[in-house]
Amino acid sequence: MAKRRVTADRDRRRNRVQPEVQEDQTGGAASQRHPDRRKFVALVFFSILILIISLTLYRIKSNPRSTNELLSVYDRGLVRTNVNYQEILAENLKVSENTSYRHFKYPVLAYVTPWNSKGYELAKRFNSKLTHISPVWYDLKSEGTQLVLEGRHNADLGWISELRVNRHALVLPRFVLEAFPKELLRKKKQWNKAIDLIVTECKEMGYDGIVLESWSRWAAYGVLHDPDMRSKALQFIKKLGQELHSVSSDRNPEYHLQLVYVIGPPHSENLQEHDFGPDDLQNLSNAVDGFSLMTYDFSGPYNPGPNAPLSWIRSTLKLLIGATGTSEKGLAHKIFLGINFYGNDFVLSEGSGGGAITGREYMSLLEKHRPMLRWEDNSDEHLFIYTDNRGIRHAVFYPSLKSISLRLEEAHAWGAGISIWEIGQGVKRFQWNCGSCKTEHQCFLWLYICFEVSEYIDTLTITMQCTGTSAWECKECKFCYVFVFLPPILFCFSSLTGREALARAK
Repeated sequence: MAKRRVTADRDRRRNRVQPEVQEDQTGGAASQRHPDRRKFVALVFFSILILIISLTLYRIKSNPRSTNELLSVYDRGLVRTNVNYQEILAENLKVSENTSYRHFKYPVLAYVTPWNSKGYELAKRFNSKLTHISPVWYDLKSEGTQLVLEGRHNADLGWISELRVNRHALVLPRFVLEAFPKELLRKKKQWNKAIDLIVTECKEMGYDGIVLESWSRWAAYGVLHDPDMRSKALQFIKKLGQELHSVSSDRNPEYHLQLVYVIGPPHSENLQEHDFGPDDLQNLSNAVDGFSLMTYDFSGPYNPGPNAPLSWIRSTLKLLIGATGTSEKGLAHKIFLGINFYGNDFVLSEGSGGGAITGREYMSLLEKHRPMLRWEDNSDEHLFIYTDNRGIRHAVFYPSLKSISLRLEEAHAWGAGISIWEIGQGVKRFQWNCGSCKTEHQCFLWLYICFEVSEYIDTLTITMQCTGTSAWECKECKFCYVFVFLPPILFCFSSLTGREALARAK
């Protein structure tokens, strides 16, 4: 009896101990899972926190009250003669977000070139501020006895459709007459063929007209020295204008196709045969809707100096349309006063040299040489001097806010429009800067998102690096704050979900 009682007591004790062991084992397994749960909860909390921070930054960035981007350069005190390179480097990537209001009440023509493709984007963005957009697409050439129109491969109808969403600026591609002028102007058949090719292209492509450049070519060939050939040249332009005016615009049948003619400034007050003068302006005024006046390139590599002295611009306008206040001012509204968005880097040593530079090159020079800019009263332009790594001195003339402002005021005083050559090569005040390369003018970004996942996730490293390449271009949508963090978060969640599923399957 005693043995049975002892055995029974042992069994009861064993039964009491086993649940305790089971509980300990269960608790141990649970304790092993607790860190995993804590990691998961921490990850969820971290993800939510990052999203909140990202959205907060986005709202701060997108709130115009938190920045001065809506203030004009005049309100911000940037239009002045005493500027420095630091200010230009810091401000060149900023622009007002107001892309719809036009401050300049007269016509504005902007050229866009295939070799500076950023102009296409700018034309879309600032479409409301422009009245005419001229993509540089076409050339009319001679091939033997035939005329050939080249350039349709450059045409971008999708881009034109985007421009016309808000029905603002007219699209007038530039056509350059490179055909042999003697053959073109003397033979009526060639004459008519050239006009037919141009008008037909406008009809088929749905353009609003054209910008025609031929006078400088004809002058280079020497045909304008012949009074008869000069007369034929003017007649050709008239005929082309009449034919374009006979075609209704696809956008608005009440309007006809337009002709804008490119003219160079007279070389002096004593007009030569090859100069386009006030009589020519008057002669073509009914057939031509506007004259794109190239008031730039005043200086060259072998006569270094300002790009377009304001006094020279003023004297050119006076020569073409008369003194302010005279009856000839009635033609001022047909003038598109040329403003250059490029500059020049001239060599000052023996032999001279140098040439045009774009905004990208200008910013690079400012960053590298850190020059002192000075204002030239004689030309109303900014310039600076620097010495390159070979010890050669250079003079750089580049448009500034002040110089452009004065030229806009001059055009406004005459009642003239402006033409910009060209919007794709100027200082990129409207691009976002990543901060690591404060002088990149077309700042492109690679977003490198690196994961090191070990037992769910140990580290999450996010870096942004400016490569200076066209891999991914920031378009200032400001959603990058969310974009940068969202992919790794989704990746981590998918990783956790997959691992839990595998664990349960085992």
